Amino acid sequence: MIAVVIPCYRVRRQVLDVIAGIGAEVGLIVVVDDACPEGSGQLVQQQCTDQRVAVIFHAQNRGVGGAVKTGYVAAVERGASVIVKLDGDGQMDPALIPQFTAPIVDGSADYTKGNRFFDVRVVSKMPGMRLFGNTMLSFVTKLSSGYWNLFDPTNGYTAISARIVPYLELDKVADSFFFESDMLFRLNILRAAVLDIPMEAVYGDEESNLRILKVLPTFAGSHLRNFFKRLFYNYFIRDFSYASIELVAGVVLLVFGSVFGITTWIDAHDKYYASAGTVMLFGMSMIIGVQMLLGFLQYDISHVPIVPVQNRLRHAAPGIAAIATETTDNNKRGEK
Repeated sequence: MIAVVIPCYRVRRQVLDVIAGIGAEVGLIVVVDDACPEGSGQLVQQQCTDQRVAVIFHAQNRGVGGAVKTGYVAAVERGASVIVKLDGDGQMDPALIPQFTAPIVDGSADYTKGNRFFDVRVVSKMPGMRLFGNTMLSFVTKLSSGYWNLFDPTNGYTAISARIVPYLELDKVADSFFFESDMLFRLNILRAAVLDIPMEAVYGDEESNLRILKVLPTFAGSHLRNFFKRLFYNYFIRDFSYASIELVAGVVLLVFGSVFGITTWIDAHDKYYASAGTVMLFGMSMIIGVQMLLGFLQYDISHVPIVPVQNRLRHAAPGIAAIATETTDNNKRGEK
């Protein structure tokens, strides 16, 4: 069964139209009212007659990530096999749901996400600030998540195999607007196969709840943390290869070369010269260090996960209790 999760916060004007546009291929629609001040959840309960709809309420606002995680747990508990996350503001076309779910259903991907940058004509319509911000975030997310083949990381139109949800430790995934980027990091640690799906976003009169300047420091710190955690997990805990040696040796040589070069330059500045051997030691340390880091980067880029994890979990999926112990408990306390 395909389920759709719709996090709701200040989407009263659009949410009913979004639900109405969801096709018959979907068997369950989970609407999560994230303490919406406009009462989006109550509106759905009162005016929506679609029998597929289940409304869950948060007593306190938990952010878009918190709402989606609540929806994930509810969808898995209700027997969903694929879960689509669809925003309630009307920017995502429900008609694309089959395109997002098809690679998961046929076992060629664990997770799919939208990419608004495939078509140049679509990109030309995108607001300039969104275009610049997504370009910068895409590169940073490639570094922190390890998915070098993906773009548009903040795109919230996603679908996931319910089979891998129990292994994601949802309680550790960010509740805030960093949710989509943090999910990619968690998926890479799981070695899940992720696929971009071309799409066109619709920009209407809806008001974005994302404040770029406010979240920028948090985003930067979170990406940096995920980058180092990914390197540690993938290259020193779960595996150890020649790429691990290249990474360590490259960093050591660059640090040594930099420190040695600076101290030598200070001494040479007083004496007006430096020996040829000293210059060669500095130069070779820097050159070899850079070459080793480039070798590691090439390895990292060429080892993006491409084999779906869900195919290996068909006979080993744990019970719903393993999905996210803390998240599940918190959700139950917050639902009405």
